[in-house]
Amino acid sequence: MKRGIFIVLEGPDGSGQSTQTELLARWFKKNNRRVFVTKEPTNSLIGGIIRSILKKEWQVDMKTLQLLFAADRAYHLRAEIEPFLKKGIDVISDRYVLSTLAFGSLEEDLEWLKKINSKFLEPDLTFILNVPGKVCAERIARSRFSFEIFETADKLEKIRNNYIGLKDYQKNIHVIVGDGRKPEEVHKEIVGIVEKYCKKMR
Repeated sequence: MKRGIFIVLEGPDGSGQSTQTELLARWFKKNNRRVFVTKEPTNSLIGGIIRSILKKEWQVDMKTLQLLFAADRAYHLRAEIEPFLKKGIDVISDRYVLSTLAFGSLEEDLEWLKKINSKFLEPDLTFILNVPGKVCAERIARSRFSFEIFETADKLEKIRNNYIGLKDYQKNIHVIVGDGRKPEEVHKEIVGIVEKYCKKMR
């Protein structure tokens, strides 16, 4: 049985990665491919703790938060991602290792973050949605009433720049312009890259 393809959608909060994850999953299903859609933080116990920290309901230092992300990712791989891939099912994840590096390096050492995430499975394809921090903050303000700890325009712009700086960190990372375009246009570009990859792997 062929192993499934592991695809990750990345970007600052408000960049549209959740929308693109959903659109890409629909495309896979339309093309008769089995697909499992997931996200980080997960819905596990550790993921719930992380979300409570992001929502400012519980305070910890940034190092603790990043170690929790690593623990949640280890669970995510063992419980969901790897089992589905082994069954030949494609996996699309809304966030993965690059999120830790781009967000976490605002306050923690990037090399330390790379080290604690160095043993995790590398995605087959990663898409970084490149959207200015100000635009991301405006989108968040329109979609909900509260902001999480990283969701100021200034922080989101720094995170965006951190992502761009990571574009060569792993193989097959693609930076996609996500501002000033309709979601369908962004989706079309992503699908074009996915199709080329699938043809190459046949």
